[in-house]
Amino acid sequence: MDYSDYYEKHQLHDSSLYDDDQKRAVRSFVFVCIVLILVASGLITLYSASYDEALKMGLPSSYFFRRQLLFALSGFAAFVLLSFIPLKLIRIAVIPLLILSVVLMLLTILTPLGVEKMGARRWIQIGPLPSFQPSELIKVSVILALAAVYEKTSDKASAKRILIAPLFLIMVSAVLILAQKDYSTTLVFVTVTLSVAIVGGLSVPVFLMIGAFLAVPAVIFILIEPYRIRRIVSFLFPSIDPTGINWQVNKSIEAIRSGQVFGKGLGQGTYKLGLIPEVHSDFIFASFSEEMGLIGIMALVLLFLLFFFIGVSVALQNIGEHRFIAFASLGITMMIIGQAIVNIAVVTSLLPPTGIPLPFFSQGGTNLFVVICECGLLHRFMKEGA
Repeated sequence: MDYSDYYEKHQLHDSSLYDDDQKRAVRSFVFVCIVLILVASGLITLYSASYDEALKMGLPSSYFFRRQLLFALSGFAAFVLLSFIPLKLIRIAVIPLLILSVVLMLLTILTPLGVEKMGARRWIQIGPLPSFQPSELIKVSVILALAAVYEKTSDKASAKRILIAPLFLIMVSAVLILAQKDYSTTLVFVTVTLSVAIVGGLSVPVFLMIGAFLAVPAVIFILIEPYRIRRIVSFLFPSIDPTGINWQVNKSIEAIRSGQVFGKGLGQGTYKLGLIPEVHSDFIFASFSEEMGLIGIMALVLLFLLFFFIGVSVALQNIGEHRFIAFASLGITMMIIGQAIVNIAVVTSLLPPTGIPLPFFSQGGTNLFVVICECGLLHRFMKEGA
């Protein structure tokens, strides 16, 4: 036996394993840095955009910041826990998490525990706990459930045999979100989950049939609410109502333009002082752009792009051996980035006005907590998979 050949072969094998571990460690480190930068930037931007609103409400100037910081710290505690929890436990928790999220959604819609704000019943209040949105929980639980289902399919033929269960899960969850009058979240949720289903084996013709089937109730849902009709008409014909329903978007665009290349400087923005309603929430991108300028916008887009490429790379590299990781990573990445794209598109008048938060930035503790938890899951998948 030629021991030199044996030694050389195994040395190369061990070297490649070392290189893979090193690449995985670098990717993991970069990902954690991206998440930390996004959360820190979001908290700073939120404080700058919200202090005036807090003072007008008779609250301390740092009220919204401190509340968001509490959810951020809780989210990072969960991030650390999820980064080390065995993958087997994550799989076991999928069904209980899905059942819990559906129960919470039903309690929000059907019982006095549901809290109505601005005409929408999306929050639930349980005892002394802060109110939160169960729709944020159901989004990630459905993604994990789809990943668990498609983990067992190795080809399109096996995917067709279990076609009904994933589609039923997506539709039921979408109806529950829709019942809370959260139209924009429903659209993003359905788009992302069906995209995951396509990767899992759902054929494009079937996808188009589902889209056509959903188009009718979607149009009906728009037409039964006059304010939705006004939003779409004002989007198609901006000059019709520039001081009414288009005011918010028009002022947001003005704020973005006023930032020019380098921005007015952190805390120096003026459009947040009552000119843009909900500037600390769904329209926080306008305040960020005014103060940080084109340079800040490019840096933020770059961070989201890096987040997207890392998440997708985890999915692609695990599609063979670790299919649960692959589908879960893909769904989580697309959900976070999809929300960011829709939010920025709305603020810049590329889409009709709709209420969807900018991940890591918009005021909303539940969204921030769940997004950080999703990042914790992604980080865990990076350590486990290829």
